[in-house]
Amino acid sequence: MEHASVGTDFDLPANLDRWVTDQRWFAGKGHSPVLRSIGLWTLPTAEPDVRIACHLVLDTASRYSTLYQLPLTKRPAPLPDTAAQALIEQTTDGDGRPRYVYDATHDPAYAAALLAFILAGGTGAAAPTGVGARGEILGATLAGGAPAGAVALTGLSVTASRVLSGEQSNTSIIVDLADSFGRTSRPVICKVFRVVADGQNPDVSVQSALAGVGSRFVPEPIGVISGDWTAPLSPTQHSGHLVFVQEFLPGVEDAWRVALGAAEAGEDFDGPAHALGAATAAVHRDLARAFPTVNATDDVVNQLCGSMRERYRLAAREVPELAGYRDAIGAVFARAQAAAWPQLQRIHGDYHLGQVLDVPGRGWVLIDFEGEPLRPLSERSLPDIPLRDVAGMLRSFDYVGATIGRQDPAAESGAGVWAASARAAFLRGYRDAFPGNSLAGQEPLLAAFELDKAIYESVYEIRNRPSWLPIPLRAVRRLAEHAGFSASAPRHAAQDRSTHASAAPAHHNG
Repeated sequence: MEHASVGTDFDLPANLDRWVTDQRWFAGKGHSPVLRSIGLWTLPTAEPDVRIACHLVLDTASRYSTLYQLPLTKRPAPLPDTAAQALIEQTTDGDGRPRYVYDATHDPAYAAALLAFILAGGTGAAAPTGVGARGEILGATLAGGAPAGAVALTGLSVTASRVLSGEQSNTSIIVDLADSFGRTSRPVICKVFRVVADGQNPDVSVQSALAGVGSRFVPEPIGVISGDWTAPLSPTQHSGHLVFVQEFLPGVEDAWRVALGAAEAGEDFDGPAHALGAATAAVHRDLARAFPTVNATDDVVNQLCGSMRERYRLAAREVPELAGYRDAIGAVFARAQAAAWPQLQRIHGDYHLGQVLDVPGRGWVLIDFEGEPLRPLSERSLPDIPLRDVAGMLRSFDYVGATIGRQDPAAESGAGVWAASARAAFLRGYRDAFPGNSLAGQEPLLAAFELDKAIYESVYEIRNRPSWLPIPLRAVRRLAEHAGFSASAPRHAAQDRSTHASAAPAHHNG
């Protein structure tokens, strides 16, 4: 089909709908997109004969009218074969010469242009192209008054760029830099937000706020590009983040791989787990300093507990094994509702071992503060209870032990002991970071949030990896029995399913 491009000479490729369907960041997996550009902004580049247009495209076939960011480069010669998967279209211009249109995230010219735009504090006019863009340096202000982000980029040139593999909802570009003498400088990572929404992206706002209060447990933010646009059939002007640049930490592993390696080797992980608990507590404390907190009123508690009950009700429709725990789950949620709740505050929101990096000489560093990508942006910025993050990490340790048990049934018992010990050490580290706060009295809340997470995981597993379903169901049974109940449903039912996952993921997708 022909795509409108608001009167510019940079039309969207004719086969764009088909190409987008195969991209991991495309959120509408249940339908074929019908994309329309609502506007674009052009990005200046020093590379001759290369043009960059950054489109905002609306999926008109989506019931949610999802808006995607699609930066494109058009160049007279093809990029190396390593970028072949990013080639969207080969076409011919009016002069009869061939042109190659690429997903710009795989084009080094785009990465260099992004950094130059941010460093210059560039702006792109909203008319007549429909989208306004502006670059901004972030980071703490140095003694001389210059932003640290500007110092991180000034005088440097891009020597290479590559897209980070494995991401599902965004595209991150690792950019290698060198100074004017050709000496290698510290690399940066540019996160291009693919799904664009009105409002501040938590990954930018939360990480910048943490850096602003001096947290050493997050990467240093360097710069951001924000955009303004008007949605079709709406006179309201929208604005949101388009690109986020931060320091890149090369040669590191995430905590999932570190923990899994330790569990496979039978190595004690109590020390690292304790340190991770302390780092988590420190970030929660800094978030409470950087953002407003909210009292847990009866209305707030009722709403949160009601949401957990509704998630269970819907989950039991998809996972029949959950129905046998109805009384126990109801009791766990009722005890949580009657407990004393702490203040609500900003949290990570999608916390697990895959969201933490092990940085040599620095320790644990937390990343990806976007929250659960399937939740609306407006919900991801709401204050919540920090124990939700704690529960997410406890479930992640459980998945490490369960993964070992799946790989080697003979090691299942020892892996369970390993996971229980790591969970306990993590909780001690979290508690010890707050002298005088032993988490006493909050056990009912933690049990409820861990149960809520396990219920969520049950739905995920039955939809995507049915043979993994016993993992969250074991957690449901454990929490139910701790509440003094036993299930009426057969405990072996989930294990009789014949569909099997092909491979273990890098980290569990809860």
